Amino acid sequence: ETPKVRRGRRLVVSFICTVANYEYGFYYHLGMDGALNVEVKLTGIVSTGSLSPEELESGRSFGTTVAPGLYAPAHQHFFVARIDAAVDGPKNRVVEVEVRQSPRDATENPYGNGFHVSETPLRWEQEAKRDANQAAARHWLVQSVGKKNRMGKPTAYALLPHSSVKPLALPDAAFLKRAGFLQHHLWVTPFAPAERYPGGDYPNQSPGGDGLEKWTQARRSIDAEDIVIWHIFGVTHVPRLEDWPVMPVEKVSFSFIPFCFFDRSPALDVPPAERIPGQQHASGGARGPACKL
Repeated sequence: ETPKVRRGRRLVVSFICTVANYEYGFYYHLGMDGALNVEVKLTGIVSTGSLSPEELESGRSFGTTVAPGLYAPAHQHFFVARIDAAVDGPKNRVVEVEVRQSPRDATENPYGNGFHVSETPLRWEQEAKRDANQAAARHWLVQSVGKKNRMGKPTAYALLPHSSVKPLALPDAAFLKRAGFLQHHLWVTPFAPAERYPGGDYPNQSPGGDGLEKWTQARRSIDAEDIVIWHIFGVTHVPRLEDWPVMPVEKVSFSFIPFCFFDRSPALDVPPAERIPGQQHASGGARGPACKL
């Protein structure tokens, strides 16, 4: 039987910015399946410090010796994605989803290998300060309030965290007073035109407690509202010799994908790839691509 092929294509929107010694590349991958995959690529020249004569042999525990007399300290990068959601309409809600072990039961789970999906609606801002949990496959659904799929469930998009880190600084560290939003991987707020930056409008002049920390104290409803999802992601970078003198690319990402948003696989609407005359599939004698772009 002739294989059926559907060629996937992506639209990639990107930009690169230089911040101090780093180059950050931001890539928005828009797929034919309706998925949005956001990727950040980090490169540049690692910041270094000098070693004292006593440290030349032992190095420093705060980083990695990358050259004679030089060490590169371990450090962290954080990014905040502000998602002004409108999934199948302006009114949405957020539901936390995770997978849990099921108790042994003679009827439901006689062999002890069962697990179930648990859903928890997040109704208020204070409830929506959440953290990723890879062990439980935790993710968050942004559901439509008024639209249903063919199975009668709310249409939704899922926020899938891939690169979740927490600040390793002590709780009373000076920078955390102005960047308290780093303490959680997810925040949800009702839309407000003036609330654009997670640390407030003037973080460098702020004594602390501004932005998301301040706004969410109002305990506003986020159920069936015009909402904004804030996702914090990043990487803890322990330098290696391969990072000196110029870093290879480090990647962090998250995905925002349709979750029961469509009634069936979007691939069904993609026209089949055309065969190139004179070409055969891998089982035949001719070599080369079986499809054309």
